[in-house]
Amino acid sequence: MLSNKRAVITGGSDGIGYGIAKAFAKNNADVFLVARNQQKLLKSAEALSSFGVEVHVLSADLSNAEEVKNAATEIRKIWPEIDVLVNNAGIARFIPFLQTSQVDFDLHINLNVMASYFLSQALIDSLTQRKGVIINISSYFSHRMLPGRPSTAYSITKGAIDAFTKSLAYELGPQGIRVNAIAPGTVNTPLVQENIERLSEEGKQKFSQMIKTIYPLGRIGEPEDISGAAVFLASDHARWMTGAILAVDGGLTTN
Repeated sequence: MLSNKRAVITGGSDGIGYGIAKAFAKNNADVFLVARNQQKLLKSAEALSSFGVEVHVLSADLSNAEEVKNAATEIRKIWPEIDVLVNNAGIARFIPFLQTSQVDFDLHINLNVMASYFLSQALIDSLTQRKGVIINISSYFSHRMLPGRPSTAYSITKGAIDAFTKSLAYELGPQGIRVNAIAPGTVNTPLVQENIERLSEEGKQKFSQMIKTIYPLGRIGEPEDISGAAVFLASDHARWMTGAILAVDGGLTTN
């Protein structure tokens, strides 16, 4: 489905990003993973190489504007043209509003919004040459809140990603570039596991019960539940889709 396509995936060393990279590789796309942890990147690259596709990795802290710029330069050196950019790198810390520091706020804004904005900008020429696709990873937290999960800083960033997706789709449509977003429900990733581990035992029990109550399908998602949607959006099957925020959330936002 994605033969001869080149896909850049941020946060691609684990979690949703790696799940998307794996699905792309299975569908014969070459992949370029960008993430902070070099060891994780190399391990992921080794696994993805088994699919017989071209795999590149780059270690970068995308919460730093200068590293975003440098990452784009390195990507263009190897791939002057690309077909897909998946803006997946992000952070989610559920901190009460009155306890959110300037550092917490800036980290969310920089990694979740600034990186996606300026990496997309820096790679537009590469995408235009192949009439490429941008896929942003949003969240239901842009418009639906959960008890016990204070999310002001995180929700601001995902609301921004939704607006960015729609406005960029409108602006880049005439150039043949499609821009869509996936809004996952809670997905079983290392980041989510880390947040769950921070809860008290009582909090963990409440969280488990809440999942069974608010998700019609009775469970949180797995990275593989998101990657199929990404493959679809990256493919020609979605050639008349742009500006969409695709909910892949086990039915969470139905209630």
